[in-house]
This record gives sequence, C-alpha cells and structure tokens, in this order.
Amino acid sequence: MNIDEIAKMAGVSRTTVSRYLNGGYVAEEKKERIGKIIKKTGYRPSAQAQTLRTKRTKQIGVILPKINSDSISEMVEGISTVLSAEGYFLLLANTENDENTELKYIDIFSRNKVDGIILIGTVITQKHRKAFSELGVPFVVAAQRVDGISCVYYDDYGAAYALTELLLEKSDCIGYIGVREDDKAAGLSRKNGFLDALKAHGKKFDASYGEISLFNIQSGYEQATELFSRHPEIDGLFCATDHIAAGAMLYLRGAGRRVPEDVRVVGVGDGKISRVTSPTLTSAHLYYNECGRKAASILLEHIGGETPVQEIRLGYQVVERESTE
Repeated sequence: MNIDEIAKMAGVSRTTVSRYLNGGYVAEEKKERIGKIIKKTGYRPSAQAQTLRTKRTKQIGVILPKINSDSISEMVEGISTVLSAEGYFLLLANTENDENTELKYIDIFSRNKVDGIILIGTVITQKHRKAFSELGVPFVVAAQRVDGISCVYYDDYGAAYALTELLLEKSDCIGYIGVREDDKAAGLSRKNGFLDALKAHGKKFDASYGEISLFNIQSGYEQATELFSRHPEIDGLFCATDHIAAGAMLYLRGAGRRVPEDVRVVGVGDGKISRVTSPTLTSAHLYYNECGRKAASILLEHIGGETPVQEIRLGYQVVERESTE
C-alpha cells in the first residue's frame, strides 16, 4: 500500500493525501474520506520519507539527571503530555548526574538531528554554555534558571524563605542540611532563602549548624548524625529536599528525638515520600508536571520559528503536615 493507492481509493489527488499526512489544510469531506481509508487499510507513511520532506524527525531529546526520582518522572510526564499530542516521540537520556555524560548527550542529540532538546538541569557550567551556543536545534532548560536561555524554573528561594519562617514560629535553634551550591536551584537559591529568612528575624547563622548532603535518604541520615552530634540543642531543621528530610527524621527517631515535639523538620518538593514518612513531612510543593508542560510548549514554539528567549518562574505552595505541628 502506498500513497498513490490511498489517493485512488479515496477519490482524491496524491497531493491532497500528502497534505493530509503532513498536517496541511484538507477540506473536511476529503479529510474524512482519507482518514477512513487509512484506518481501514492500516497504512503507515514512511518515517524516512516524511523526514526528507519536512526536514523534521518528530523526535525530541530529553536529558535527565537521574531516572529514579519522583520529581523527574513528573516533569517527563508533563513533557510527554504536550509533545505526544503534537505527534512527537521522546528519546530519554539518563546521565546519573554526570556532567560529561550530560554534555555527551547534548552533542549526540544535536548530531542525530532531533527536532529539539529539553535539558532537566542541575549544574550548569561554562562547558554547558559553550555547548548551548553551538547547538543547531532548539532547546529549553527545565528546573534551572539560565541567563539568555529559554528556561522554566521554580521559586526555590521563596519556598525556602517561607519554610524557614514557619520553623521560626516555634523553633529557637535551627539547623540546615543542604546540597552542593553549584546546583543553583536546590543548592544556592534554597540556602539563600533560608539565610535571608533568618536574617530578617535577627538571627545569624553559624556554619557549624549546617551540613551538605547528597540527594538521598541515606546521606540525609548521615549528615543529620554529624549535625546533631555537634549541636544536640537544634530544635528546628531545614532540609533542602524531602529525601534528605526523611533521612534526618530516621536518625532523630533512632536517637530518641521526637518530631515535632523535640525537633521540627521541613523539606522541599512535596514528593510522594513526604506523605508516607512518620510523622508526615511539611514541605513546599513545586509544580514539576507544569514545569515539564511549559518547557515542552516553549520548545514547540521555538521549533515553529518563534525565537524570543522565554524565562518562566513557577510558584510554590507550603504544605504543612505533622512534622511541624
């Protein structure tokens, strides 16, 4: 079965069938006839031929820092919802938070002629900026703000500030477990929000009341162990992610410290884990699915020829649960 046979069966020209297959204008009556024939015959156009005609592959490269993450999966779901509706397919690349692997996939996707790239960013380096400047396809960064680049990101600063103020209502001595600060969103912005909230309430932060963790429960447990061994007087704990907070609460339970009676704890992200910890975790809800949707929508605009850089900052919502009550 080929396009000429489809045209003959539908009683239309070959050009009309071609326009139908490529999303061009076709009168409703002819469109209905062609659609019925294609459905009846199971005809599928050659992807290679369509690529040659339209100069598009209908494929989008999505680069992930890690695959076993609730926030990442929600973002990818949002990206997929928007792009699938427009007939695009996703090619997923998992970098395991390795900068060189990330740069490698940017290069691979660019050379293999995907129609666009979405990078779910963590650490953006000068090497990244150089790679962005050399890209020959449209691209968008999600979850990080990058000057001069179309991006969708969260109000990490505002979320951290609001959570710290919540701790300050009932806690006198507050500790901090963050992540590496070259991650501008989860590391630097959240720490700055935490510090500025303390400053606004006339409190200075001693660096010995802070620790830097990896993005997992085990590391949260380990850093809480270090922190509370130095400062058992801490009665409020800000954690840069929900998983770090979950690890810290495991430590506190084992150490005989009650949450929230002895130590109030907050996290950031409002992931699934915040609802299953014991006690449940107060957190700031970040709109991961919406981030993916907006990143995909901006990318489609760039693919369609819209070139202005767009920066979209999403809000947050503090969700108070048992860990601070």
